[in-house]
Amino acid sequence: MAYCGKVLIVDDDQNVLELVTLYGEREGFKVIGVSNGDLVLAAFDRENPDVVILDIMLPGQDGLTLCRNLRAVRMVPIIMLTAKGEEADRVLGLEMGADDYVSKPFSPRELVARIKALLRRTQPVDAATNWKLKYPGLEIFADSRTVLIDSQEIEVTPREYDLLYYLAQNPRRVFSREELLAAVWGYDFFGDERTIDVHIRRLRTKLAPLPFEYLTTVWGVGYQFTPPAKGGETTP
Repeated sequence: MAYCGKVLIVDDDQNVLELVTLYGEREGFKVIGVSNGDLVLAAFDRENPDVVILDIMLPGQDGLTLCRNLRAVRMVPIIMLTAKGEEADRVLGLEMGADDYVSKPFSPRELVARIKALLRRTQPVDAATNWKLKYPGLEIFADSRTVLIDSQEIEVTPREYDLLYYLAQNPRRVFSREELLAAVWGYDFFGDERTIDVHIRRLRTKLAPLPFEYLTTVWGVGYQFTPPAKGGETTP
């Protein structure tokens, strides 16, 4: 089986570590397990994982703190593990910069599917499709998955990039939260639609230096990307 990437799983439950390792390695991933939050940053630096799975409740640094600290180092995809029904933890994890969450108890097959979906979307685009979306003050590059405001790169998480890119590809089209979850998350998502609201809110904060409100709310429906002038420009 071809090598699919490296996964860092952080959980103090040995059964969870063993289960994720078993299913992950079956799918071609190298899985590194860490059971103490204080050991995560060193493992992250040493292993350079392609995706991180974080439990919230940990000995040492908790998962929310780790999520924020990892985001300061590199924009690696992060999936949070949360207790079933703990909506506040899910929203807080997303606010801290997590790309996704899975509620415990979880299906290991579903978790692997989400890992694959995240990694598919974060792979560099082939050089033949090296192009960008360009709007006043805003450039979104497909090949490098970068976002520029007035020619200065801003940091966005993988999911933030996916959401902004998808909306900017379809200017003025209104999408419901369900449509955005299906299109951007790329699998059957059974979680809270507030996931979209949190990501939109984070993107608005990062796009705040622009004089235009690109991400607008259509009350009772969803969201749309609204350029200040007609159209946009796709540049090869």
